[in-house]
Amino acid sequence: MAAYTIKDIAAALGAEALGAADLLVSGVAEPAAAGPDDLALAMRSEFADGLAMGRARAAVIGADMDWQALGLQAAIIAPRPRYAMAGVTAAMDPGPALPEGIHGSAVIDPSAVIGPHAQIGPFVTIGPGARIGANARIASHSSIGVGTVIGADALIHEGVRICHHVRIGDRFIAQPGAVLGGDGFSFVTPEKSQVEAARESLGTAQNASTDQSWTRIHSLGSLIIGDDVEVGSNAAIDRGTIANTEIGNGTKIDNLVHIGHNCRIGRDCLICGQTGFAGSVQMGDRVVLGGKCGVSDNITIGSDVVAAGSSKLFTNVPSGRMIMGHPAVKMDLHVEMYKALRRLPRLARAVAELQKAVSKPDKTP
Repeated sequence: MAAYTIKDIAAALGAEALGAADLLVSGVAEPAAAGPDDLALAMRSEFADGLAMGRARAAVIGADMDWQALGLQAAIIAPRPRYAMAGVTAAMDPGPALPEGIHGSAVIDPSAVIGPHAQIGPFVTIGPGARIGANARIASHSSIGVGTVIGADALIHEGVRICHHVRIGDRFIAQPGAVLGGDGFSFVTPEKSQVEAARESLGTAQNASTDQSWTRIHSLGSLIIGDDVEVGSNAAIDRGTIANTEIGNGTKIDNLVHIGHNCRIGRDCLICGQTGFAGSVQMGDRVVLGGKCGVSDNITIGSDVVAAGSSKLFTNVPSGRMIMGHPAVKMDLHVEMYKALRRLPRLARAVAELQKAVSKPDKTP
């Protein structure tokens, strides 16, 4: 395993190194579990006791901590701890162990173009006309469809499925099992369906034809993914029906997220696990959706929106709003609604006593 000096790690982070800056470390660990060759991540004062339990000689610590009093030989001062943690883990991550060049079991169409220094793992398939950028790493059992374009420095983990004519920018990361560019879930009936009647009448219609089957609407659009996008394990992003589905630069998509056909997601969004988008959602930049959020079809979400976990978005959301609940409303309003909900049993008892007093005044004590 590679070893790094404290001063080199600090330089990569733009941070300050103290003490024995030439000390070598080869891994990172939590303070209590750190060995002498580990860099302990003890970035808040509450981790100090853990340092005493472990054997770390060097640690990343907060600006308010005394490295010498903690018994360390060297330290890196991190004014913004979690940001420093991102840099440390990036520096210490060797990435997947892939063979140099193209593995002999990979199946690559002769018309595909593979960029310089790409690493293609075992049992990878790359279809006709595909273009893979320089320094791309594609792990085993992944498949790249016909005419797909992937930019430079991509990292595609095991078992990823990228369908035909998808276009992906630079520095893309796909975690195992992601499926990108599958057909959208679009079906229609010959006559008005019960679903359409229910939406038009808010559930009161009873006369829609129900003795009919669903006819598939084929997906002729594609999926366009920008630069610096990451897609989590077993996430699924559908291609567009006629227009493209689009994911903006810098957006990060967690495990088990589903994004339906024709959605357009902005830049630098953060979409947490098990969130689901119905089709044709328009979403702005820097939006954060907590885990298990649900987004209805054909709505618009503005930029800089933050939705708490399990929120259900049924209508348009203006930019800059923090929302919560089912249905999602402004966060402070949801808190008031929840407080009122908790008061309902007491209120119901009070109303019952008042009803009793009004209906039977002669029995009121």
